[in-house]
Amino acid sequence: MIYLDYQATTPVAPEVVQATRPWAENHFANPHSPSRWGREAAAAIEVARDRVENAICLPGGSVAFTGSATEAINWALKGTIERAKGRNRIVTIATEHAAVLDSCEWLEAQGCDIIRLPVAPDGLVDLGDVKAALDERVGIVAAMLVNNEIGVIQPVAEIAEAAHEVGAFMLCDAVQGLGRVTIPLGPDLIAVSAHKIHGPKAIGALWMRQGAEPAPLIHGGGQEQGLRSGTLSPALCVGFGMAAKLAAERGRQDHDHIELLWQAAMAALGPDWIVNGSSDQRYHGNFNLRREGLDAARLISDLRDIAFSLGSACASGSGRPSHVLRALGLSDTQARSSIRLGFGRYTTEDELVDAVTRIDAAARAQQDIAA
Repeated sequence: MIYLDYQATTPVAPEVVQATRPWAENHFANPHSPSRWGREAAAAIEVARDRVENAICLPGGSVAFTGSATEAINWALKGTIERAKGRNRIVTIATEHAAVLDSCEWLEAQGCDIIRLPVAPDGLVDLGDVKAALDERVGIVAAMLVNNEIGVIQPVAEIAEAAHEVGAFMLCDAVQGLGRVTIPLGPDLIAVSAHKIHGPKAIGALWMRQGAEPAPLIHGGGQEQGLRSGTLSPALCVGFGMAAKLAAERGRQDHDHIELLWQAAMAALGPDWIVNGSSDQRYHGNFNLRREGLDAARLISDLRDIAFSLGSACASGSGRPSHVLRALGLSDTQARSSIRLGFGRYTTEDELVDAVTRIDAAARAQQDIAA
């Protein structure tokens, strides 16, 4: 199996497995217990918290662990609006992850005003559109740093600055950005996930600038800073912390490896493929491509030993064309002729070139049969 689905999830790093095992097997105490074992678990979680905060690398804020980045996004949006004191307008972008768009849809049903900004054919939002949508009614602006489907990098720092000018908060979904690109100064709230950086699933985090903490979404014991309730898993927190530590330490090495893979994939592709989204302002480990006349679903079926996708794993079973690709102006047919190749730390150049060459050959075979 050649694994090219890094945007859906990443392989768990061996160091993460090693760090997690003792906390899953023997150190099972509740970290919120006053016992010695409980205090040891709590101390391990604080080390993990420091490592995640260090990987985010922004001043003036702290991390609260959550069950997922989806939870963190729901909490950020709904909790901020709850505390916004009459500011019930949200500005976001049409290409955001479903966690943002569906939360906004729910809030819209509760009486919020939602502005969903379009993007250009390259996938980037126009800053003029952002500024035109902002006024004193806006409570929060939500923008993804690296798009999960097409990899384009939005101007998050500039969006945050514009939001602050009207007194609004800014949420950045940095799930696909953490460990891959620098998280810029500006956001008040940042959602991240462990399993996108070679950590375990079922744990995420919300970074909160001091003074921008949202109202609680989950009520109970208030274990996380009195803001998020629920017993934390030491194993998952330690795993996230180790993954974050590796991401911070290996940032340059991983970046250089991705650039090498991107160039190799570009060279191996035939001339009939088109890159969806900006080729320049993007993370190069996300390769979203289309080919006229391609049946992308059939291509996946034909190449079962290569793991790649049609787009977001969250929406892959819906049967609907990607909302991100449609926002670029692509037709339903073009969207269904698109594939996403995601590669990273553990992808080798040889296996990527082999996979891309076979994908191209299978696509050409489809066209030959159709002709």
